[in-house]
Amino acid sequence: MMTAFALVLALPVTACAKDSDAQSQSATVPLTVAMMGVQHKFQVEVARTAEEHARGLMFRTSLPADGGMIFPFTPPRPASFWMKNTLIPLDMIFIRADGSIDRIAENTIPESLEPVVSGGDVAAVLELAGGTAARLGIDETATVTWKN
Repeated sequence: MMTAFALVLALPVTACAKDSDAQSQSATVPLTVAMMGVQHKFQVEVARTAEEHARGLMFRTSLPADGGMIFPFTPPRPASFWMKNTLIPLDMIFIRADGSIDRIAENTIPESLEPVVSGGDVAAVLELAGGTAARLGIDETATVTWKN
Protein backbone atom coordinates (compact mmCIF):
# COMPACT_ATOMS: atom_id res chain seq x y z
CA MET A 1 0.00 0.00 0.00
CA MET A 2 2.76 2.46 0.93
CA THR A 3 4.65 1.67 -2.32
CA ALA A 4 1.55 2.37 -4.41
CA PHE A 5 1.04 5.69 -2.58
CA ALA A 6 4.68 6.65 -3.22
CA LEU A 7 4.31 5.86 -6.93
CA VAL A 8 1.19 7.98 -7.20
CA LEU A 9 3.04 10.91 -5.64
CA ALA A 10 6.05 10.41 -7.92
CA LEU A 11 4.08 10.57 -11.19
CA PRO A 12 3.28 14.32 -11.10
CA VAL A 13 6.88 15.14 -10.17
CA THR A 14 8.18 13.16 -13.14
CA ALA A 15 5.73 14.88 -15.48
CA CYS A 16 6.88 18.31 -14.25
CA ALA A 17 10.50 17.35 -14.76
CA LYS A 18 9.80 16.28 -18.35
CA ASP A 19 7.93 19.53 -19.05
CA SER A 20 10.87 21.50 -17.64
CA ASP A 21 13.34 19.56 -19.81
CA ALA A 22 11.21 20.13 -22.89
CA GLN A 23 11.16 23.87 -22.15
CA SER A 24 14.95 24.01 -21.87
CA GLN A 25 15.54 21.98 -25.04
CA SER A 26 13.31 23.82 -27.52
CA ALA A 27 14.44 24.28 -31.12
CA THR A 28 17.38 26.59 -31.69
CA VAL A 29 18.50 28.79 -34.57
CA PRO A 30 22.02 29.83 -35.57
CA LEU A 31 23.08 33.34 -34.58
CA THR A 32 26.33 35.16 -35.31
CA VAL A 33 27.90 38.12 -33.54
CA ALA A 34 30.55 39.66 -35.80
CA MET A 35 33.11 42.36 -35.10
CA MET A 36 36.55 43.25 -36.45
CA GLY A 37 36.56 40.25 -38.77
CA VAL A 38 35.82 37.74 -35.99
CA GLN A 39 32.57 35.78 -35.91
CA HIS A 40 31.18 34.27 -32.71
CA LYS A 41 28.57 31.61 -33.43
CA PHE A 42 25.71 30.64 -31.10
CA GLN A 43 22.68 28.35 -31.16
CA VAL A 44 19.85 30.27 -29.51
CA GLU A 45 16.24 29.61 -28.64
CA VAL A 46 13.72 32.05 -30.11
CA ALA A 47 11.04 33.50 -27.84
CA ARG A 48 8.30 33.99 -30.44
CA THR A 49 5.09 34.12 -28.40
CA ALA A 50 4.03 36.47 -25.61
CA GLU A 51 4.23 33.51 -23.20
CA GLU A 52 7.79 32.70 -24.32
CA HIS A 53 8.71 36.38 -23.95
CA ALA A 54 7.31 36.41 -20.41
CA ARG A 55 9.08 33.20 -19.34
CA GLY A 56 12.40 33.82 -21.10
CA LEU A 57 15.23 32.08 -19.28
CA MET A 58 13.48 32.00 -15.91
CA PHE A 59 14.25 29.05 -13.62
CA ARG A 60 17.28 27.92 -15.65
CA THR A 61 20.33 27.02 -13.58
CA SER A 62 22.80 27.09 -16.47
CA LEU A 63 23.23 28.06 -20.09
CA PRO A 64 25.62 26.54 -22.64
CA ALA A 65 28.60 28.74 -23.56
CA ASP A 66 27.28 28.90 -27.15
CA GLY A 67 23.59 29.09 -26.16
CA GLY A 68 21.10 31.78 -25.31
CA MET A 69 17.73 33.17 -26.23
CA ILE A 70 16.64 35.87 -28.66
CA PHE A 71 13.49 37.95 -28.26
CA PRO A 72 12.46 39.48 -31.61
CA PHE A 73 10.12 42.52 -31.74
CA THR A 74 7.97 43.55 -34.70
CA PRO A 75 7.93 46.47 -35.11
CA PRO A 76 11.10 47.62 -33.29
CA ARG A 77 10.45 49.38 -29.98
CA PRO A 78 12.10 50.30 -26.68
CA ALA A 79 12.65 47.14 -24.63
CA SER A 80 12.65 46.61 -20.89
CA PHE A 81 13.50 43.33 -19.13
CA TRP A 82 13.81 42.25 -15.51
CA MET A 83 15.46 39.27 -13.88
CA LYS A 84 12.59 38.03 -11.68
CA ASN A 85 12.90 34.24 -11.29
CA THR A 86 16.04 34.25 -13.44
CA LEU A 87 18.61 32.33 -11.45
CA ILE A 88 21.76 33.03 -13.46
CA PRO A 89 23.43 36.31 -14.52
CA LEU A 90 22.87 37.20 -18.15
CA ASP A 91 24.38 39.52 -20.73
CA MET A 92 21.54 41.32 -22.55
CA ILE A 93 22.41 42.59 -26.01
CA PHE A 94 19.87 45.07 -27.40
CA ILE A 95 19.85 44.84 -31.22
CA ARG A 96 18.61 47.47 -33.69
CA ALA A 97 16.73 46.53 -36.88
CA ASP A 98 19.95 46.75 -38.94
CA GLY A 99 21.74 44.25 -36.65
CA SER A 100 23.87 46.87 -34.93
CA ILE A 101 24.02 46.85 -31.13
CA ASP A 102 22.17 49.57 -29.26
CA ARG A 103 23.39 48.60 -25.79
CA ILE A 104 24.90 45.72 -23.81
CA ALA A 105 23.87 45.13 -20.20
CA GLU A 106 26.53 42.80 -18.80
CA ASN A 107 26.11 40.36 -15.91
CA THR A 108 22.59 41.39 -14.97
CA ILE A 109 21.71 40.57 -11.38
CA PRO A 110 19.77 37.31 -10.86
CA GLU A 111 16.24 37.76 -9.49
CA SER A 112 16.44 41.56 -9.62
CA LEU A 113 13.23 43.51 -10.24
CA GLU A 114 15.21 46.53 -11.49
CA PRO A 115 14.37 47.13 -15.19
CA VAL A 116 17.14 46.58 -17.74
CA VAL A 117 16.26 48.83 -20.67
CA SER A 118 17.41 49.49 -24.20
CA GLY A 119 18.74 52.88 -25.18
CA GLY A 120 16.27 53.20 -28.07
CA ASP A 121 14.10 51.21 -30.44
CA VAL A 122 15.33 47.63 -30.88
CA ALA A 123 14.29 44.75 -33.13
CA ALA A 124 15.52 42.07 -30.72
CA VAL A 125 17.20 41.34 -27.42
CA LEU A 126 19.78 38.57 -27.16
CA GLU A 127 20.39 36.96 -23.78
CA LEU A 128 23.66 35.08 -23.28
CA ALA A 129 25.32 33.63 -20.19
CA GLY A 130 26.66 36.40 -17.97
CA GLY A 131 30.24 37.33 -18.82
CA THR A 132 30.05 36.14 -22.45
CA ALA A 133 30.36 39.64 -23.94
CA ALA A 134 33.48 40.41 -21.89
CA ARG A 135 35.00 36.96 -22.48
CA LEU A 136 34.60 37.27 -26.27
CA GLY A 137 35.29 41.02 -26.46
CA ILE A 138 31.82 41.80 -27.82
CA ASP A 139 30.96 45.50 -27.69
CA GLU A 140 28.59 47.98 -29.35
CA THR A 141 30.63 47.91 -32.59
CA ALA A 142 29.51 44.31 -33.30
CA THR A 143 26.62 43.27 -35.53
CA VAL A 144 24.20 40.42 -34.92
CA THR A 145 22.52 38.19 -37.50
CA TRP A 146 20.27 35.17 -37.05
CA LYS A 147 17.83 33.01 -38.97
CA ASN A 148 14.35 33.92 -37.85
